Amino acid sequence: MLRIEDLRVNFGGIEAVKGITLDVPEKEIAAIIGANGAGKSTTLRTIAGVVKPASGRVFFKDEEITALSPDRIVAKGITLVPEGRRVFPDLTVLENLKVGAYLRKDNLESDFEWVYDLFPRLRERSWQAAGTLSGGEQQMLAVGRALMSRPKLLMMDEPSLGLAPLIVKGIFDIIKEINRQGVTILLIEQNANMALQTASTAYVLKTGLISMKGTGSELLKNEEVKKAYLT
Repeated sequence: MLRIEDLRVNFGGIEAVKGITLDVPEKEIAAIIGANGAGKSTTLRTIAGVVKPASGRVFFKDEEITALSPDRIVAKGITLVPEGRRVFPDLTVLENLKVGAYLRKDNLESDFEWVYDLFPRLRERSWQAAGTLSGGEQQMLAVGRALMSRPKLLMMDEPSLGLAPLIVKGIFDIIKEINRQGVTILLIEQNANMALQTASTAYVLKTGLISMKGTGSELLKNEEVKKAYLT
């Protein structure tokens, strides 16, 4: 579904992404793991059109989207759940969800129900200001807001960051459920163990380069991965 070819991204003269090539198969979960500063977030932000690459190309369903603006990329079916949730704190849960559907002109009721079925806590708090939610609830809202655009590919930047272990398990259960319902997922995670248990395809990004690729289960068993990311 998504293909990146020789992607290079510069920040202030520093090459943050150094020519990576990767594929995300349709209706699967793909994960990118790596240390802080490896270029993971930069890769997702470049796919989303927020950051422009120095060179390389991004294809979505065999159509090049490298030069498209972020709103046009969302309209194509790609949505990013950013690191740190970034909900609108003064808006209610319901208003945040409506923001996620800002490009749509059709009826949203079935999508509200879809999100509320996935996250019953959001239904209970639909009129509550997002800034008063717990960290886990804000992550649920960030994912729900992204789903309101009806994405074909959902990208997630550190969905477990700062959350308690029990909440992390719940978030990953929801990620798997969203995927079972037909949404392709690309996620980046410092919790390499959870990411590799969840993903069918996985990449290790090291200082801007893909150092390893395999299935999630293959990388879980890899001694080098165990030593660097699972201890």
